Amino acid sequence: MKLREDIKNIAIIAHVDHGKTTLVDQLLHQSGTFRDNEQVAERAMDSNDLERERGITILAKNTAVQYKDTRINILDTPGHADFGGEVERIMKMVDGVLLVVDAYEGCMPQTRFVLKKALEQQLTPIVVVNKIDKPSARPEEVIDEVLELFIELDANEDQLEFPVVYASAINGTASIDADKQDENMEALFKSIVENMPSPVDNREEPLQFQVALLDYNDYVGRIGIGRVFRGTMKVGQQVSLMKLDGTAKNFRVTKMFGFQGLKKVEINEAHAGDLIAVSGMEDINVGETVCPVEHQEALPVLRIDEPTLQMTFVVNNSPFAGREGKFVTARKIEERLQQQLQTDVSLRVDPTDSPDAWIVSGRGELHLSILIENMRREGFELQVSKPEVIIREVDGVKCEPFERVQIDVPEENVGSVIESLGSRKGEMLDMINNGNGQVRLIFSVPSRGLIGYSTEFMSITRGYGIINHTFDSYQPLQQGQIGGRRQGVLVSMENGKSSAYGIQAVEDRGTIFVEPGTEVYAGMIVGEHTRENDLVVNIVKTKQQTNIRSATKDQTVGIKRPRIMSLEEALEYLNDDEYCEVTPESIRLRKKILDKNEREKQAKKKKLAGM
Repeated sequence: MKLREDIKNIAIIAHVDHGKTTLVDQLLHQSGTFRDNEQVAERAMDSNDLERERGITILAKNTAVQYKDTRINILDTPGHADFGGEVERIMKMVDGVLLVVDAYEGCMPQTRFVLKKALEQQLTPIVVVNKIDKPSARPEEVIDEVLELFIELDANEDQLEFPVVYASAINGTASIDADKQDENMEALFKSIVENMPSPVDNREEPLQFQVALLDYNDYVGRIGIGRVFRGTMKVGQQVSLMKLDGTAKNFRVTKMFGFQGLKKVEINEAHAGDLIAVSGMEDINVGETVCPVEHQEALPVLRIDEPTLQMTFVVNNSPFAGREGKFVTARKIEERLQQQLQTDVSLRVDPTDSPDAWIVSGRGELHLSILIENMRREGFELQVSKPEVIIREVDGVKCEPFERVQIDVPEENVGSVIESLGSRKGEMLDMINNGNGQVRLIFSVPSRGLIGYSTEFMSITRGYGIINHTFDSYQPLQQGQIGGRRQGVLVSMENGKSSAYGIQAVEDRGTIFVEPGTEVYAGMIVGEHTRENDLVVNIVKTKQQTNIRSATKDQTVGIKRPRIMSLEEALEYLNDDEYCEVTPESIRLRKKILDKNEREKQAKKKKLAGM
């Protein structure tokens, strides 16, 4: 069997924030991919605005570096489980993985998630213990943790013999010795070249190219990114696209691109083992195979994890609709959602009975909130409902998604965290005391029990706790109410501008969400009530002007700082009878029914129906 020794296809996998993208940066710089005078941003692979702001990778990206005679194709994958759909498909395109693990934090929930996917594909691993320069680094223990995780995930004997490289991506150094660092990444490059398998060179056989990622470009339309598994592909070649439904479509390859650094470079020919991008097919989808017209043989379809969470997107119909956004109509919103489906295969958009509403399903809150945030930045206005988990039938049993939750907290908070997750139907799987005042707790919790939990968790641990969770499996539906908000809300009764006087009058009833001078409307949520019921308040009233001088006239009104929510916090906060109104400038919470009397009527009807 002939191999292409000049090529290595690898993916970099890790938990969020363990340094994948920084590591890729260093490999790009040290391989001489950039010119000396070229201006390159930090974390060059995170090209999207939201990725740069949040410091996370949302979309899988590919790049290529040249090390001596070997071309290393690198795929940088997201660490968040919400973008797990991207990770799975990438595993099909590569022959090996670099598992990056933080030298202090060790194995985390997403480390487990991404490693499981890699081992299932029989990929060859190299373990990179990153952030070795941290004073708190504990490399020996971390390697033991990694080995335990490999054993737990049923790694085969070859995979258990993984080589280890110790690195500090931020300093651009690596070595195979935990105690001292070389001055560059040479040790990592060598380890990749020596240990990663090369792709099989079967370029004489009939072509098979499979699409694993989609890109979109206004000039050439949809671009399918994938790997040539067999044969040779040329520009101008007449080929068949084997569709997912079993049909075949013929087309001509109009343009092909290879990857070099961060750029796509036009090429005329690609052989088995190459990772390339192909344009010229309008309706190409992930998992479809391109092959010769006379030799139609499709590769096994890529399995994509189903969505676990859904929300209703609704055209904005609040009293402030159309004030702040450019795109407010149902047609524009629907077009935008359809465009998102072009590249995001883990997303589903289903119509509802109303032409102004759609059910949008994704892999988690982060997945959907990133879509909403992108839309508002593009000038869209819309309303969204509370996120709900998707219930599925498995072998005739109703099942709901469960997540594996890992929590690191100070010892004194352990009891209250266990109690809070217990009330959300969480089951404790493990408890590890590190002996440094920190305790690690592992739970299995229904996904709906985690909606809105992060705010409660932060207040229980006073900000000292760290929580990470990742989708685990579908399990039988838990009975009863899980999670949800316990407090009622303060709802504005009037339209107008909130005043310091009006806010001060209702401050002792709860926590206020708006600053003085904010425009509000009747039915808009302006705060959280201290009790469980909703309370209608007037925060727009102003002090009556009289000509009598009061003894306290010169005292200024002092009010507490309002609680301003981010988009994710607002989505988590919602109840079933509420919407989050999202515009380019504002995030507002509101009742679905704005009229107080109408709300009370509906509540009575519901109560009678439930009796």
